[in-house]
Amino acid sequence: MPYPDRFYPVVDSVAWVERLTKLGVGTVQLRAKNLDDAQALAMVREALTVVKGTATKLVVNDYWRAAIEAGAQHVHLGQEDLADADVNAIRRAGLTLGLSTHDEEELDKALRHKPDYVALGPIFFTTLKAMRFAPQGIERITAWKLAIGDIPLVAIGGIKLEHAPDIFAAGANSIAVVSDVTQNADPDARVRAWLGQYSEAA
Repeated sequence: MPYPDRFYPVVDSVAWVERLTKLGVGTVQLRAKNLDDAQALAMVREALTVVKGTATKLVVNDYWRAAIEAGAQHVHLGQEDLADADVNAIRRAGLTLGLSTHDEEELDKALRHKPDYVALGPIFFTTLKAMRFAPQGIERITAWKLAIGDIPLVAIGGIKLEHAPDIFAAGANSIAVVSDVTQNADPDARVRAWLGQYSEAA
């Protein structure tokens, strides 16, 4: 199985991780904010228990210490998190590392760490969090992919299922999805639609 999968939901609770795991999602990122060390470790351990024995890969956002201690296999860091992270410790623990990027300077910084994938965003306008970067647009995906070569490229930010063909055609290997799942009137049906079109098994 590839990593990350072409459909890559990002959620903020163990309940969401469990729901997506039961639907057969291959890669899920757990992105919960403002947790202390004990809370983060408890959440990561609980989420790992949920995915144990399934085909779902859990990616821990930000809390790299908890990921190492809990025995996770995958971690994702934003640029702010990267500045404070011990990348060598992450590598020694055997975790894969995904990194967020928004401009050329951040991409250069990310590539110095030899990430397992690079994320580019926001592709479109998103209301989920305040962004100091304007929407990148689909054209930037092609430029980023040319810059990173064989490293998998994840597109994120305001992307819906209807955008997916153009996103993939532009060069993205994976699409990280938040609101198109979590704010959908029928999340399970939306996930099935993503998996039906873009699951690697298809």
